[in-house]
Amino acid sequence: MSIRRSAVLAGAVALALSLTACGGSSDADGNDTGNTGNGADGGSAGGAESNETRVFGADNGDITIPADPQRVVATGYAVPVLIEAGAPLVGISSWQRGEPMMNEEDLATYEGITRVAGELAAETNYEAIAGVEPDLIVIGVPAPVLGDLDLDRLESIAPVVAIGPTIPSAWRELSRLQADAAGALERFDEVQAEYEAAAAELAEKYADVLPDLDFGHIGAYGEVAGGTFQREFGGSWGTNVAEDIGANYYGEVKEPGPGSRAVSEYPSIEELPDALGDAEAITYTVNADGSVPEPVQYVMDSELWQNLPAVKAGMTFPVRYTEAATYRQAVLALEALDESFAPLLDR
Repeated sequence: MSIRRSAVLAGAVALALSLTACGGSSDADGNDTGNTGNGADGGSAGGAESNETRVFGADNGDITIPADPQRVVATGYAVPVLIEAGAPLVGISSWQRGEPMMNEEDLATYEGITRVAGELAAETNYEAIAGVEPDLIVIGVPAPVLGDLDLDRLESIAPVVAIGPTIPSAWRELSRLQADAAGALERFDEVQAEYEAAAAELAEKYADVLPDLDFGHIGAYGEVAGGTFQREFGGSWGTNVAEDIGANYYGEVKEPGPGSRAVSEYPSIEELPDALGDAEAITYTVNADGSVPEPVQYVMDSELWQNLPAVKAGMTFPVRYTEAATYRQAVLALEALDESFAPLLDR
């Protein structure tokens, strides 16, 4: 039985738990900013229009939004979240990085929605946004990128809530906030329950293996020209889903920075033995099709890599779908991890 099928069987139980999981506090459900109307239970996207409003806390302040949005525009990380949640989308930005992780239904939905922006915030088409007549705009870009947007112009079209990424593992809380703003929590909670049930199943399956190992991770954003590699720690893109099933990534960033730099660093290739010499197992990012990204291949071609204890012991594991930022995408990541970690059960 695949993870996805077994997760559905367990979903009814997990759903009750998911309501109090990450994103399930008063801050997540209503942002604790005096929300009114039906916002606390996520609204009913697609229902009758209402003039009711509520106040929603976002990166750009406390914003008065429709209690039950009917025409939503989404950009950035909010795009796949709101597609999965079944929000009433009338316009979206391009989100090519997420296309390999969309199932057939979500991809068809994605391709059928009017494009109102490109991949970058600076590629926003304000006339196109106005043309789809939204009653809510959900911006899913990092706070520093908001400066690339003309928020005043957007706010003249419809209420704008900016809910952008912080550290990679925060996609859980942030995606719930995005779904909440769009009045689409019902389906969101169902998919979250599937993920949590699948993660619990794998955590039990690997309980005698994963927690006893000190893991390291090689990410896909090293700079080959600069002679550096990316080491990801706990809470990063390549590690956070694996942590949900019991993997432990040792160490911490020496000089933390904002966003993903709080959980990853970029040492020179010469520092590889110092960085991962104590790792008992190493995961590394691969593309959705299993191919190895150039920055990762650069590390693996190094003699220093071949001499690492974990490599010599055959304890290296490819990880697909490391850019998962929604629960449905993360289910794919769980299935990929299960496939990769399976040999550990025979050791």
